[in-house]
Amino acid sequence: MTYKPQSYNDLSPYLIVDDARGLITFLKAALDGKELRVFEHEGRVVHAEMMIGDSVLMLSDANPQYPAIKSVLHLYVPDVDASFQKALGAGASQVQAPEKGNDPDKRGTFSDPFGNLWSLGTQVDAG
Repeated sequence: MTYKPQSYNDLSPYLIVDDARGLITFLKAALDGKELRVFEHEGRVVHAEMMIGDSVLMLSDANPQYPAIKSVLHLYVPDVDASFQKALGAGASQVQAPEKGNDPDKRGTFSDPFGNLWSLGTQVDAG
């Protein structure tokens, strides 16, 4: 037996939000997220795991002990423009349209409907 589930990274971001089911639905529509595991208790998501690209994102509903916390996540995608538009179509709000900066990446930022910021990037210059 291994110390973690197969194909999981050692480190996974964890989001605590006011509507975990809503975030799961958004991640499926916006970023092709795949629901791995969801554990509920009395109608609340106490722990969920989503595969996004090659990474596992964990999340849960907020509660008095663990209130909602806004986070910033960076995700590399094959086509930043297409992925950015897909996220906007799924309900995200544009913060900054994808643009090429002074590094090898073209990057854009959006806010998901739960207040988290997502920076999507595609390397366009081998750096």
